[in-house]
Amino acid sequence: MKTLIVGGTGMIGGHAAALLTSQGHEVVLGARKPARPETPMANYPVLIGDYSKGAFSPQELGEFDAVVFAAGSDIRHLPKSADRDEFWRVMQIEGVPDFVERAKKGGVKRVVQIGSYYHQVMPHLAETDDYVRARKLADEGARALADDDFNVSTLNPPSIVGVLPGVPAVRYETLVGWARGERPEIPDYGPAGGTNYMSVKSLTEAISGALNTAESGKAYLIGDQNLHFNEFFQMIFDAAGSDRTVEEHDAEHPLLPDAFIVPGRGTVLSYDPPADEVAQLGYSRNDVWRAVREIVSLVGPTK
Repeated sequence: MKTLIVGGTGMIGGHAAALLTSQGHEVVLGARKPARPETPMANYPVLIGDYSKGAFSPQELGEFDAVVFAAGSDIRHLPKSADRDEFWRVMQIEGVPDFVERAKKGGVKRVVQIGSYYHQVMPHLAETDDYVRARKLADEGARALADDDFNVSTLNPPSIVGVLPGVPAVRYETLVGWARGERPEIPDYGPAGGTNYMSVKSLTEAISGALNTAESGKAYLIGDQNLHFNEFFQMIFDAAGSDRTVEEHDAEHPLLPDAFIVPGRGTVLSYDPPADEVAQLGYSRNDVWRAVREIVSLVGPTK
């Protein structure tokens, strides 16, 4: 199967490329610029383009049997000076379905979109949060194009845990440096609340499963382990060999500001993905601790 991974030079796309290649896919990466030479993705052919600006024509996409869309912007990508409504319109609400429509016109048979979990777990958030609303409309708009000859599915994952050599991981570098005692100005607590976490390995397994078995037009809520934020931080401390305890305080934290806690500080967003869908997609669970240990082993000391 010849497969295009849009967002293929990023952390999720890079992991997906490696797994799909090992399974016999002929993988091409779609990205706005070439892969960094120090990353594993530098070994793949790259189709240059920006989906949000109409790149990737039906003719270009028609060269592929399947497309994995892993390029959707989230709140971390929102520029401070941006017009929020316009940004979400271009990057999500219209940008994603327009791209999927070009894939359909080109004759692509299968599209797997990587979305986000908020609107499936807490639907009310789409009424009050512009980011969640944008994700919801992008998801629904893409899947509305599905038919018997065009299989479109969405995977809606939680917070993804993982790194890839050569790909910047400033957040994890800071977290690991904090755990190792290199950031004494950061207090040892996590903000109140929590969420579901999933390793990038499990996510890429779900991507592979969706390319083979997903029901056309369906959104799959995927995930792994429910943790309070301080429990996740504690995993990093433990993996780094620290004997310090990360407590939970109902206060904003410098490494997880309130703006990035979409349901609101103090909320625990927890769920278990449907067991039949986990089996259908064939992804592993209980993999977060392994992923955290891998991150700590790969992230060097903070400078």
